[in-house]
Amino acid sequence: MRIFAKRTALLVFSLIAAMPALATERILGPCEGCAAVFQGRPVTLASQGRIAPQGAPGDAMRVDGVVRDAMGKPVAGIIVYAYQTDHTGIYPRPTDSAGRESARHGTYRGFVVTDAEGRYRFDTIRPAGYPGTEIPEHIHMHVLEPGRCTTYLDDIVFEDDPRLTPRQRAGHVRGRGGPGIAQPVKEAGVWKVKRDIVLGQGIANYAECGR
Repeated sequence: MRIFAKRTALLVFSLIAAMPALATERILGPCEGCAAVFQGRPVTLASQGRIAPQGAPGDAMRVDGVVRDAMGKPVAGIIVYAYQTDHTGIYPRPTDSAGRESARHGTYRGFVVTDAEGRYRFDTIRPAGYPGTEIPEHIHMHVLEPGRCTTYLDDIVFEDDPRLTPRQRAGHVRGRGGPGIAQPVKEAGVWKVKRDIVLGQGIANYAECGR
Protein backbone atom coordinates (compact mmCIF):
# COMPACT_ATOMS: atom_id res chain seq x y z
CA MET A 1 0.00 0.00 0.00
CA ARG A 2 2.85 2.35 0.89
CA ILE A 3 4.56 1.57 -2.43
CA PHE A 4 1.34 2.36 -4.30
CA ALA A 5 0.94 5.63 -2.38
CA LYS A 6 4.53 6.60 -3.14
CA ARG A 7 4.12 5.81 -6.83
CA THR A 8 0.87 7.81 -6.92
CA ALA A 9 2.53 10.77 -5.23
CA LEU A 10 5.45 10.60 -7.67
CA LEU A 11 3.05 10.46 -10.61
CA VAL A 12 1.08 13.47 -9.38
CA PHE A 13 4.31 15.38 -8.75
CA SER A 14 5.58 14.50 -12.23
CA LEU A 15 2.37 15.68 -13.87
CA ILE A 16 2.42 18.95 -11.97
CA ALA A 17 6.09 19.48 -12.79
CA ALA A 18 5.38 18.89 -16.47
CA MET A 19 2.55 21.46 -16.62
CA PRO A 20 4.08 24.88 -15.79
CA ALA A 21 2.84 26.46 -19.04
CA LEU A 22 -0.73 25.34 -18.39
CA ALA A 23 -0.70 27.08 -15.04
CA THR A 24 1.01 30.25 -16.27
CA GLU A 25 -0.86 31.63 -19.28
CA ARG A 26 -4.56 32.28 -19.13
CA ILE A 27 -6.77 31.25 -22.06
CA LEU A 28 -8.97 34.14 -23.14
CA GLY A 29 -12.06 32.70 -24.79
CA PRO A 30 -14.51 31.83 -26.00
CA CYS A 31 -12.12 29.63 -27.89
CA GLU A 32 -12.21 26.27 -29.62
CA GLY A 33 -8.97 24.36 -29.25
CA CYS A 34 -6.86 27.06 -27.59
CA ALA A 35 -5.33 24.49 -25.23
CA ALA A 36 -3.42 23.07 -28.23
CA VAL A 37 -0.98 25.98 -27.96
CA PHE A 38 0.39 24.18 -24.88
CA GLN A 39 0.54 20.74 -26.50
CA GLY A 40 3.51 19.49 -28.48
CA ARG A 41 5.29 22.83 -28.51
CA PRO A 42 9.03 22.43 -29.14
CA VAL A 43 11.31 23.39 -26.27
CA THR A 44 13.36 25.63 -28.57
CA LEU A 45 11.66 28.00 -31.01
CA ALA A 46 12.93 30.30 -33.75
CA SER A 47 11.29 33.20 -35.56
CA GLN A 48 10.95 31.04 -38.69
CA GLY A 49 9.21 27.69 -38.82
CA ARG A 50 6.93 25.38 -40.78
CA ILE A 51 3.25 24.46 -40.65
CA ALA A 52 2.96 21.87 -43.44
CA PRO A 53 5.99 19.57 -43.55
CA GLN A 54 8.70 20.00 -46.14
CA GLY A 55 7.67 18.37 -49.41
CA ALA A 56 3.95 18.23 -48.61
CA PRO A 57 1.71 18.20 -51.74
CA GLY A 58 0.29 21.57 -52.75
CA ASP A 59 1.38 25.07 -53.74
CA ALA A 60 4.15 26.47 -51.57
CA MET A 61 3.12 29.42 -49.37
CA ARG A 62 4.98 31.76 -47.04
CA VAL A 63 3.30 33.75 -44.27
CA ASP A 64 5.17 36.54 -42.57
CA GLY A 65 4.28 39.43 -40.33
CA VAL A 66 5.12 41.59 -37.36
CA VAL A 67 3.56 41.43 -33.89
CA ARG A 68 2.98 44.83 -32.31
CA ASP A 69 1.36 46.17 -29.16
CA ALA A 70 -1.53 48.64 -29.10
CA MET A 71 0.91 51.54 -29.43
CA GLY A 72 2.43 50.10 -32.60
CA LYS A 73 5.67 48.94 -30.98
CA PRO A 74 7.08 45.59 -32.20
CA VAL A 75 7.04 42.95 -29.47
CA ALA A 76 9.71 40.28 -29.18
CA GLY A 77 9.22 36.88 -27.58
CA ILE A 78 5.60 36.32 -28.59
CA ILE A 79 4.76 32.74 -29.56
CA VAL A 80 2.68 32.46 -32.73
CA TYR A 81 0.87 29.16 -33.30
CA ALA A 82 -0.82 28.21 -36.56
CA TYR A 83 -2.56 25.18 -38.02
CA GLN A 84 -4.37 24.39 -41.25
CA THR A 85 -5.76 21.80 -43.66
CA ASP A 86 -3.78 20.08 -46.37
CA HIS A 87 -4.21 20.61 -50.12
CA THR A 88 -7.44 18.55 -50.07
CA GLY A 89 -9.07 20.49 -47.25
CA ILE A 90 -8.67 18.00 -44.42
CA TYR A 91 -6.63 18.04 -41.20
CA PRO A 92 -4.18 15.11 -41.44
CA ARG A 93 -4.55 13.07 -38.25
CA PRO A 94 -1.48 12.23 -36.18
CA THR A 95 -0.62 8.64 -35.30
CA ASP A 96 0.16 9.87 -31.81
CA SER A 97 -0.52 13.18 -30.14
CA ALA A 98 0.56 15.41 -27.30
CA GLY A 99 -3.09 16.03 -26.36
CA ARG A 100 -6.70 15.89 -27.48
CA GLU A 101 -6.83 19.47 -28.72
CA SER A 102 -3.65 19.16 -30.78
CA ALA A 103 -4.97 15.91 -32.30
CA ARG A 104 -8.03 17.80 -33.56
CA HIS A 105 -5.73 20.35 -35.18
CA GLY A 106 -3.93 17.62 -37.14
CA THR A 107 -0.29 17.41 -38.13
CA TYR A 108 -0.13 20.64 -40.16
CA ARG A 109 0.68 22.85 -37.19
CA GLY A 110 3.64 24.97 -36.20
CA PHE A 111 5.10 27.34 -33.61
CA VAL A 112 7.45 30.30 -33.92
CA VAL A 113 8.56 33.09 -31.60
CA THR A 114 8.94 36.71 -32.67
CA ASP A 115 12.45 38.10 -33.00
CA ALA A 116 13.83 41.36 -31.59
CA GLU A 117 11.85 43.33 -34.18
CA GLY A 118 8.61 41.44 -33.63
CA ARG A 119 8.90 39.47 -36.87
CA TYR A 120 7.80 35.90 -37.55
CA ARG A 121 7.54 33.64 -40.59
CA PHE A 122 5.90 30.35 -41.52
CA ASP A 123 6.59 28.25 -44.59
CA THR A 124 3.73 25.95 -45.57
CA ILE A 125 1.45 25.04 -48.47
CA ARG A 126 -1.71 26.84 -49.51
CA PRO A 127 -4.60 25.15 -47.68
CA ALA A 128 -7.85 24.09 -49.33
CA GLY A 129 -11.33 24.89 -48.06
CA TYR A 130 -13.31 22.13 -46.38
CA PRO A 131 -14.62 19.62 -48.94
CA GLY A 132 -18.32 19.89 -49.75
CA THR A 133 -18.73 23.25 -48.01
CA GLU A 134 -18.62 26.94 -48.85
CA ILE A 135 -15.99 27.60 -46.18
CA PRO A 136 -13.02 29.40 -47.78
CA GLU A 137 -9.34 28.55 -47.53
CA HIS A 138 -7.90 29.63 -44.20
CA ILE A 139 -5.07 29.29 -41.72
CA HIS A 140 -5.93 29.31 -38.01
CA MET A 141 -3.83 31.61 -35.83
CA HIS A 142 -3.17 31.94 -32.09
CA VAL A 143 -0.73 34.00 -30.06
CA LEU A 144 0.71 33.27 -26.65
CA GLU A 145 2.19 36.03 -24.52
CA PRO A 146 4.53 34.15 -22.17
CA GLY A 147 3.52 34.50 -18.53
CA ARG A 148 0.36 36.41 -19.46
CA CYS A 149 -2.30 34.87 -21.72
CA THR A 150 -3.11 33.15 -24.99
CA THR A 151 -5.77 34.19 -27.49
CA TYR A 152 -7.00 33.05 -30.87
CA LEU A 153 -6.90 35.47 -33.78
CA ASP A 154 -8.97 35.85 -36.90
CA ASP A 155 -8.01 33.23 -39.47
CA ILE A 156 -5.92 34.23 -42.43
CA VAL A 157 -8.19 34.22 -45.48
CA PHE A 158 -7.29 35.11 -49.03
CA GLU A 159 -8.66 37.92 -51.20
CA ASP A 160 -8.44 35.82 -54.35
CA ASP A 161 -10.40 32.86 -52.93
CA PRO A 162 -13.68 32.50 -54.90
CA ARG A 163 -15.38 31.06 -51.80
CA LEU A 164 -14.77 34.26 -49.84
CA THR A 165 -18.05 36.16 -49.79
CA PRO A 166 -18.33 39.96 -49.45
CA ARG A 167 -19.74 39.47 -45.96
CA GLN A 168 -16.85 37.26 -44.89
CA ARG A 169 -14.39 39.70 -46.42
CA ALA A 170 -15.87 42.60 -44.47
CA GLY A 171 -15.77 40.59 -41.24
CA HIS A 172 -12.04 40.01 -41.57
CA VAL A 173 -11.11 43.64 -42.16
CA ARG A 174 -11.36 44.41 -38.45
CA GLY A 175 -10.83 41.16 -36.65
CA ARG A 176 -9.20 39.71 -33.58
CA GLY A 177 -5.55 40.70 -33.60
CA GLY A 178 -5.97 42.94 -36.64
CA PRO A 179 -7.10 42.25 -40.21
CA GLY A 180 -6.96 38.57 -41.14
CA ILE A 181 -7.57 39.07 -44.84
CA ALA A 182 -4.51 38.86 -47.07
CA GLN A 183 -3.74 39.33 -50.74
CA PRO A 184 -1.57 36.43 -51.93
CA VAL A 185 1.17 37.31 -54.41
CA LYS A 186 2.97 34.54 -56.26
CA GLU A 187 6.71 34.99 -56.58
CA ALA A 188 9.04 32.33 -57.99
CA GLY A 189 6.35 29.69 -57.51
CA VAL A 190 5.61 30.59 -53.88
CA TRP A 191 2.42 32.26 -52.64
CA LYS A 192 3.38 35.05 -50.23
CA VAL A 193 1.00 36.63 -47.74
CA LYS A 194 1.41 39.07 -44.89
CA ARG A 195 -0.41 38.82 -41.57
CA ASP A 196 0.57 41.48 -39.05
CA ILE A 197 -0.78 41.05 -35.52
CA VAL A 198 -1.83 43.68 -32.97
CA LEU A 199 -1.93 42.25 -29.47
CA GLY A 200 -5.33 42.71 -27.85
CA GLN A 201 -7.02 44.33 -30.85
CA GLY A 202 -10.65 43.24 -31.12
CA ILE A 203 -10.40 41.03 -28.03
CA ALA A 204 -13.11 42.13 -25.62
CA ASN A 205 -11.64 40.56 -22.46
CA TYR A 206 -8.01 41.43 -23.17
CA ALA A 207 -7.85 43.46 -19.94
CA GLU A 208 -7.75 40.08 -18.16
CA CYS A 209 -4.46 39.18 -19.85
CA GLY A 210 -1.77 38.71 -17.22
CA ARG A 211 -4.15 38.62 -14.30
